[in-house]
Amino acid sequence: MTRTEKYAYAALGILCGALFSFIAFPLVRAETNIGATQETRHAWDDTNGWWDFNGTDTVLVKGTRVEGYASSSIGDMSLDCTTSPLGSVCASSNYGICNGPGPHNTDGTCPNGDASGVLSGYAWNDTIGWISFNCDQSTHGGTNQCTTSNYKVEISSDGDFTGYAWNDIAGWISFNCANNSSCASSDYKVNTTWRATSSLGYLESSIFDTETTAGALLNSIIWQGDSPGGTCVDFQIAASNSPSGPWQYRGPSGDSSTYYGLSCTSSLYGGVGCALPNVPICVLRTDFVGYRYLRYKVRLASDLLQTETPVVTDIILNWSP
Repeated sequence: MTRTEKYAYAALGILCGALFSFIAFPLVRAETNIGATQETRHAWDDTNGWWDFNGTDTVLVKGTRVEGYASSSIGDMSLDCTTSPLGSVCASSNYGICNGPGPHNTDGTCPNGDASGVLSGYAWNDTIGWISFNCDQSTHGGTNQCTTSNYKVEISSDGDFTGYAWNDIAGWISFNCANNSSCASSDYKVNTTWRATSSLGYLESSIFDTETTAGALLNSIIWQGDSPGGTCVDFQIAASNSPSGPWQYRGPSGDSSTYYGLSCTSSLYGGVGCALPNVPICVLRTDFVGYRYLRYKVRLASDLLQTETPVVTDIILNWSP
């Protein structure tokens, strides 16, 4: 015989309620989020030398696009037609760098930008012309040339730009000395404080008394609600034989560093993953057998653009006496 307990909660939005605290990143300067030191603001090409992505105080990496312009000895590299040195020039020339796939629209938006850190699109310089940030420009009105020349500019999880852009006159524009292992002689890169990250919310449940003195066996967790694309819901469990604890929340690894999310059909012993609504989630039962009292912690993660969040309406615990 099993016992199922069902608990209802209000829907959760991007703006948290009293039970939730969200952590939003990044915190950046108002004008630019590119590094200010000599080692964190420059790209390089062998023909024209340094490209300074901080000096104009305009380059700003966002979740869907990059705006502003970098400076050099041959003039500015405009990254977005709406924020060029002359203001918006999109009416005559629509171009820009998207954070993810294009297209780039004349209002400066990249509707398919996905905060992946993989940049695409074209920049412009009055002296050398178009600068391509990705070998696949099929979403920007160009072609996919990656089979013959596989290059792109990417932003890593620590904010470092990596890889190369291409211009038919200047050739390769390197965004990181690590591209060719030259950092020992010339330490440079472009770095941003922008991060591809989710906003996180947490809820610790009240104490559940299984009324089984010898301890109950937790079988599964089910949550109900909605999880838009790119969002995530997962759980940790704590168990005790006293209503006052101690309460140590644990995930699949047996400690506080991981969260349960795999369905029971994927693993009867639980595992790391994003839990789907209305699908039973199993746990490692041996970690929670023989305890009368149970609690859970649910973690909710927004998408990388921080525009969508899960909505949790009910959480169901199923245990055996």
